[in-house]
This record gives sequence, C-alpha cells and structure tokens, in this order.
Amino acid sequence: MNDGTRAGEAVASVAAADVVERVVANLEFAVKAPRATLELCVLCLLAEGHLIIEDFPGVGKTMLAKSLARSLHLSFSRLQFTPDLLPTDVTGVNVFNQKENEFEFKPGPVFANVLLVDEINRASPKTQSALLEAMQEAQVTIDGTSYALQLPFLVVATQNPIEYEGTYPLPEAQLDRFTARLSLGYPPLAEEARMLAEQTTAPPLDRLEAVAHHDDVLASIEAARAVYVEESVGRYVVSILRHTRGSQKLALGASPRAGIALLRMAKARAVAGGRDYVLPEDVQAVGVAVLAHRLILAPEARTVGLTGAEVAQDALDQTPVPV
Repeated sequence: MNDGTRAGEAVASVAAADVVERVVANLEFAVKAPRATLELCVLCLLAEGHLIIEDFPGVGKTMLAKSLARSLHLSFSRLQFTPDLLPTDVTGVNVFNQKENEFEFKPGPVFANVLLVDEINRASPKTQSALLEAMQEAQVTIDGTSYALQLPFLVVATQNPIEYEGTYPLPEAQLDRFTARLSLGYPPLAEEARMLAEQTTAPPLDRLEAVAHHDDVLASIEAARAVYVEESVGRYVVSILRHTRGSQKLALGASPRAGIALLRMAKARAVAGGRDYVLPEDVQAVGVAVLAHRLILAPEARTVGLTGAEVAQDALDQTPVPV
C-alpha cells in the first residue's frame, strides 16, 4: 500500500468518524439508551450487517430504528410479523395489470434502506426465511426474477424475551445472519423521568432532523471496508473462534461467518475512532454483541444458568492478545 493510498484512507476514516459521532449524538436526543449501545447500531450499518434487538416491550426498539433512518435521511419501512403473514407480504408480489396485459411487480416493505421487523419470532419459519436472501445478498427473487435492494440495507429485527406462546424461535442458522444482538434495557431514573416528560409534550422523534445523508453513509461504509487488518489481528479473531469451538460449555461454537462479522464490526469501530487500522481492543469491544447469539450452549451449561454472553466474554478474556 503506497503512502498516497494510506493517506486517503486516513482522511476517509476521519470523515466517517465524524458521521458516526453526529449520528450517535442525534440518537441520544431521541432514544434513552447507553451511548455504547447506540454506537453499536451505527457500527452495524457501517459493517453492512443486520441487527437483532431482544428486549422487553416499550423500551424504545422501534424508536431506535426510526431515529437511525431519520438521522441519515434513509428510507424506512416497518413490518409487524404475525402468524398469518406470507412471504410475499415481505418481499412483494407480481400483480396482473389488465390495462397492459402483463404482470408487474409490486415491491414489498423490504425495499427500504432500514427495515424494522417487529417481533420476528411471531411469523412462521416460511415467512422468516423470506428475509434470508435480502439479508445475505441485498436482493429478492420473485418468480425467477431478481430485484436488487438499494444500499445501504439494514434489517433491525426485534423479539420479546419473555413471551414464547405462539412464537416460532429463529433457527440457529438464521440467527447467524444477524451481525449483532443487543438490548436497550431500562433507562436510569433521571433519564426515564425526562423521557416521560418529553414523550407527553413534544416527542423528540418528531423534531429529529437528518445529520448525514445517503452518500455519507456509503462513503463511511467504503472507509470501513478499506480499514487495514494486520495479520496478527486476523489470527487473533480466528483464535477466539477456535476457543469457542473447543469450549466444553458449548454444543456448537462460532462459525467462520461469525469471524467475518466480528472483523467487519471491528473495522467499523476503528473507523468510528478515526483510525484506518484495527486494534485488538476493537475486536474485544464488539465481541460479545457479535458472538453471544451465535453460540449454542451445552446442556450442562444451561443447567447452571450460563448465557451465551458469558461464554463469549470468557473466550475473549482467555484468548491471548497480540502485542
């Protein structure tokens, strides 16, 4: 890599860091959640990934997705998953146009930059799988014809961790398609009191304005792609994955796709820090959010109450850090 290319990437990283800072600050105005959690949402977008939020009702999951789209001037679509929802309700359908005497495609809600899928585990597996091609390849195929989705494309799925009646839990293979999983939690007392006052007078979302635009997002994504990963850091990521695969606490460890997601998120975090290279600290900071939902616990670990997050943190703690 020549000096001119490296200097250009450094400038792009600084510009992307500014975009991340403005968007996170804007999200803080509307969503009462920890700053690190809000930053993870933006990093997921820069990493070209998808996000699943598992939390209790009424903590701001929908508002977070709306605020992110509005902050970046991106198109937004919301889809409530229910047991009777069909795959074509997600992707769209061909409708016969009598005037033109031919079929024409009517796009579904998936044709948006930010797609909020509320309670993803309430729809049947057939409908859930309608998202797979869109999430993996940024396109949908209807009757043999493929339609590209406009980039950036981010799926924000939510599910309730306390209600399982009438739900269809996501298969592990589909959970693996989500780059990161997080929860918002309840806000601190003072923040919650302020939130109640705001929401009952002038909701912040109504006053939220864009602080960046479509081109800024695409440029930031390109900057994240170009971030340099030193060989020792790449081996560090692989060592973390192999640690999970050898753990007696797990029935199944992290897949290579998990490693790709982990490295992409680490690159996005490096960009958010204004750097054009990845540090081991970047990997550690996003590791639990990326790995926890991909790990399948062994029966013995479930019995003693261990969680995927604890096992993921254990893997990060025990894997030697390159120096």
